[in-house]
Amino acid sequence: MKLLRFAGSAKSDLSAFPGRARIRAGYELFMVQAGREPSDWKPMPTVGPGAAEIRVRDETGAYRVIYVARFADAVYVLHAFQKKSQKTAHADLMVAAQRYRDIKAALEKD
Repeated sequence: MKLLRFAGSAKSDLSAFPGRARIRAGYELFMVQAGREPSDWKPMPTVGPGAAEIRVRDETGAYRVIYVARFADAVYVLHAFQKKSQKTAHADLMVAAQRYRDIKAALEKD
């Protein structure tokens, strides 16, 4: 099973999700760690190769967790946020993309 690592504020952002959404997102991330697909996800090629988005919905709204599992050492959670509109905000995509680039650069340096 792969380790789970968080980039930037992703861990505290995920912790701020309402209870049911947080538990669901945690379970879906566990499935990714175990090498399985989450129940509701989509690829996020604009963030980077291998990036994907877990989609969680509850009575308080829609929540998203963007992660990448393509690196051998861990599953990296890039960004976690509440979705406010139909389309993912450009700022959220840019946060995830920058964190992806930072992780990739750090892994290449090692």
